[in-house]
Amino acid sequence: MSDIYYLPAVELARKIARGEISSLELTEGYIDRIATLDERINAVPVRTFERAISDARRADEARARGQSLGPLHGVPMTIKESYVMAGTPATWGLEAFRHNVASEDGLAVQRFRDAGAHFLGKTNVPADLADFQSYNTIYGTTNNPRDLDRTPGGSSGGSAAAIAAGMTALEAGSDIGGSIRNPAHFNGVFGHKPTWGVVPQSGHELIAGAPDSDLSVCGPIARDARDLKLALSVMSGPTAREAIGWKLDLPAADITSLGDFRVAVWHTDELAPVSSATAARVQMVADCLAAKGAVVSDTARPDIDFRKAHDTYQSLLSAVMSSAQPSEYIERLKSEVKALRKDDVSPEAVNARAAIMMHRDWLRLNFKREKLRLAWDAFFSQWDILICPQMATSAFPHDHRPMRERVLEVDGVDRPYFEQLFWSGIVTAPLLPSTVFPTGLDQHGLPIGLQAVSGPYRDYRCIEFARLIVEETGGFEPPVYSW
Repeated sequence: MSDIYYLPAVELARKIARGEISSLELTEGYIDRIATLDERINAVPVRTFERAISDARRADEARARGQSLGPLHGVPMTIKESYVMAGTPATWGLEAFRHNVASEDGLAVQRFRDAGAHFLGKTNVPADLADFQSYNTIYGTTNNPRDLDRTPGGSSGGSAAAIAAGMTALEAGSDIGGSIRNPAHFNGVFGHKPTWGVVPQSGHELIAGAPDSDLSVCGPIARDARDLKLALSVMSGPTAREAIGWKLDLPAADITSLGDFRVAVWHTDELAPVSSATAARVQMVADCLAAKGAVVSDTARPDIDFRKAHDTYQSLLSAVMSSAQPSEYIERLKSEVKALRKDDVSPEAVNARAAIMMHRDWLRLNFKREKLRLAWDAFFSQWDILICPQMATSAFPHDHRPMRERVLEVDGVDRPYFEQLFWSGIVTAPLLPSTVFPTGLDQHGLPIGLQAVSGPYRDYRCIEFARLIVEETGGFEPPVYSW
């Protein structure tokens, strides 16, 4: 029976529709798993079990009447704590928002409910959604289900850990610096970062009515690529205001055989070296594609200076992340920037300058970003998919030291902690879609995931590629609990 909790959401929905399992039975089973496993993992600190059971009963009653509630009829899921759900807090791991309890569902939650799903609770995050780890003073630390001493990633770390541990059928996270993608990689599951603007950010907010921010996106996390496709269709589309004048029409997956893809592969880079194990997985995928008849290149790249491109991303990111900081923080940064040498282009200097930039400086950065987007457009007119790492290593041990003191060991060499933003940023700055897919476990039993990137609005192409490649290389593997 335990295997059922690892099934894709699309298969669970079919079983419920056919009467092979009731929504109530499945919901109670997931609740039991959370009660049993989450004491050690701490992925689902906000729990809405009573409502979930009530919603499951209603779903079963509707089925008995022959009524369908949607493609996720009766499927229990969880969602990242940063989303707005009636009767639950959306704190983003910040003490100042500990009592920020919503009175009604946000847009994303409502869309999942309209598709027939219901919620078991909400999953853990780092403070301000700003770390590759998921811990905060409100909910504590989330652990990786495969090794409790390691991070599940962040900021959607609780989301990916809950999916990997079989404590929920489906999840939704958010991403500005890999926050969907790196947890998917660390937990051996699938995660999709949509093209910017495809999924509204409404309902993923600390303060009601916040406009969509630059770079940031909302998207699904799942154990199966088919679930990503379904969840993206549920989450995407215009808000009520936008729907007056436009509708979303994402193209369907246009390539359905691995042998028909033109794929560029990027193993590692001197700007952010990855482990030999990670680079080997890129090569494994490349070899598999070549064997299937795909056109594969390990030298094809867009016509971009990637050091400058990464500086552009860092600057745009810092502008977003500093926008809600208190005035005393900004004043301190102003003093630090005044003391910087003009030729200091270290990541710390780039971030500090960006945090206090004038709007005209942001507009100039946006112009640089547009040049990046044009270069990627030209690249994806010749290539269908880019395969590259998501992070330099598999899940690393918990490290709660001040961020400036942290490093990441890559094949025995200490690298800057936030250097790993490179692999997220090359995709995020130009607003491209990316699907992280699992490639199996490393020598330590930890997952390695890779990114499948494509041109703007080719989200379903990315997801279909991920579905096809894991049929050849292996997909999600449930954790083997040693604790």
